[in-house]
Amino acid sequence: MPDLSRRVVCLALLVAALAALLLRLPICRRLLNPRVTMDPDSEVEFEMQGVMRMYKSGRVERFDGNETVPPSPAGDPGSGVASKDVVLDPAAGVSARLYLPPGVEPGRRLPVVVFFHGGAFLVHTAASPLYHMYAASLAAAAPALVVSVDYHLAPEHRLPAAYDDAFAALKAVVAACRADGAEAEAEPWLAAHGDASRVVLAGDSAGANMAHNAAIRLRKEPIDGYGDTVSGVVLLHPYFWGKEPVGAEPTDPGYRAFFDPTWEFICGGKFGPDHPYINPMAAPEEWRQLGCRRLLVTTAEQCWFVERARAYAEGIKKCGWDGELEFYETKGEGHVFFLPKHGSDNAVKELAVVADFVRRC
Repeated sequence: MPDLSRRVVCLALLVAALAALLLRLPICRRLLNPRVTMDPDSEVEFEMQGVMRMYKSGRVERFDGNETVPPSPAGDPGSGVASKDVVLDPAAGVSARLYLPPGVEPGRRLPVVVFFHGGAFLVHTAASPLYHMYAASLAAAAPALVVSVDYHLAPEHRLPAAYDDAFAALKAVVAACRADGAEAEAEPWLAAHGDASRVVLAGDSAGANMAHNAAIRLRKEPIDGYGDTVSGVVLLHPYFWGKEPVGAEPTDPGYRAFFDPTWEFICGGKFGPDHPYINPMAAPEEWRQLGCRRLLVTTAEQCWFVERARAYAEGIKKCGWDGELEFYETKGEGHVFFLPKHGSDNAVKELAVVADFVRRC
């Protein structure tokens, strides 16, 4: 065989072998054969490490906040706090876990805490062990009737779904507290022991964001026969953010790149990073209309959003709002430390601050 022919044959064999090898690799098969595509049920669209993952097919996996504990209708053996699960608004699909402290005499009215759990709008429920423990502890410490709301989570229900659920829950609680036995379908604990004149909106992290936004909405949309103001609002380590750094907030693009896409994912891109939902400082004129008489803001020195909480409190002071503000910061602790460190000295101190605030509402 002539040298040229031999070289052609060898080259052809080499190309064929290389092609066979490449076709064994998935990425190369897709490049060489455009009809072969990734399975949308395995291709990741968004992931928050250790929290949740969503695939392009729409399938969602949650790695945090999945564990639940049952209520204790007869009273917790340790604290004596009774709890039960109820539907607050069947039409809206909003339910809650209610907590009633022990030893409440017939006819005695208690302050009502409408509580929204955290979890970045993505994970956890009112039945999560951390939130069940916190709500029961707050009910006993205040004492108060605590309504821990189960709201629709993103991404199956993107914002403003959670905000709508929060407001629906508030209206349902107020209605039940004011029923006074006149409505047969009214929730019995709320009807018998809830004081409609002492309603406190509260939450941690994303739940604190919800409490703030519910108070803003209340002033714009008063509840018929009730008004446009609750007695108090408690923001525990509130989840606020914004396009530009605040105070000593890190300016590193890598750090901020963790939070920016998360908000976009939660709301499906409907609301930018400076929308008042996530950045109240973008609309300071609304603060004067905050629908409450008293406000408590807590944070921690190492909280991701500590600078936002400090700036929020300062902004409230300067905006002309005529209510009573309290600010409490825990040194050496991180974001919502009081949940995983329940029972620690700092957690007990923060709970005491919250309980005292509720008692005075």
